[in-house]
Amino acid sequence: MQNIDIAISNKKLSVEDCSDFVKEPNCGAINLFVGTVRNQTNKKEVTKLDFSSYEPMALKEMQKIAEKALDKFDISKIAIHHFVGELQIGEIPVIIAVSSAHRTAGFEACQFAIDTLKETVPIWKKEYFVDGSVWVNATP
Repeated sequence: MQNIDIAISNKKLSVEDCSDFVKEPNCGAINLFVGTVRNQTNKKEVTKLDFSSYEPMALKEMQKIAEKALDKFDISKIAIHHFVGELQIGEIPVIIAVSSAHRTAGFEACQFAIDTLKETVPIWKKEYFVDGSVWVNATP
């Protein structure tokens, strides 16, 4: 579809690329969700994250999320990009961009997309701490 951009990449994600994709002259809002690697989880110091996925299924699930967001909310375009591989503190593992005529639909679609992605898409995160590591959300 011309109004959906889905990607899983081991290259650095670009907020500008996602924003540029969704930009439309009939839309007064672009909403972005940009996930970043934080330096702690549950009061434990995080040193890095490592993301992996079952890419064929992950891409299909991300496509379904985008299609459902377009059906459910009054939005024009949506981009969902996710990184796989190792990331340091402050780097970006996920970007969701949505364009809409009005802000409310865009906010709601962004929240729906990130919440659903975390629940259903086979992308796994390994958190590294100063004293070990742990897999997070090992099953979608």
